[in-house]
Amino acid sequence: MRARELADPDFPRVTLSTPALTAARLLLDSRRHGLLVLDEQGAPHAVLPIGPLLRKAVPEYVLADPRLAAVVDETHADTLGARLAGLTVRDCLPDARHAPPVARPDDTLLAVAALITASSCPLVAVVDRGPGPAGDRLLGVISQRHLLDHLVRAAS
Repeated sequence: MRARELADPDFPRVTLSTPALTAARLLLDSRRHGLLVLDEQGAPHAVLPIGPLLRKAVPEYVLADPRLAAVVDETHADTLGARLAGLTVRDCLPDARHAPPVARPDDTLLAVAALITASSCPLVAVVDRGPGPAGDRLLGVISQRHLLDHLVRAAS
């Protein structure tokens, strides 16, 4: 099997300008570990996992000293998600973001597995490289979970 055959064309994706609350809802509704973030040209830019969204919801003073979380009352703590309002995906990405690995459509699943394990990224974007930078086309995404599921089922 080749990467193009396992790539999920409907894998959830967002752009850098997507509102953070929208991205959080999509992430939760899709039950994924991360979303593919596309740049302004539609190319894979980053992966947005749950952690950076949580980090933006937690006040800086609590991040600096987690013991201070004990003094925040429950009513206030239950409204932390509202801290994502007004933020975009770009605002939530870590400064040291890494672009997701990119597989070619004809790559084998072994090559995809090697990309995932070498990068420690939970997904690989499958991109058909066309002529020139504007010719690239995202075919879909292969998540580590989907890849492992396929490999285990094939072994049965």
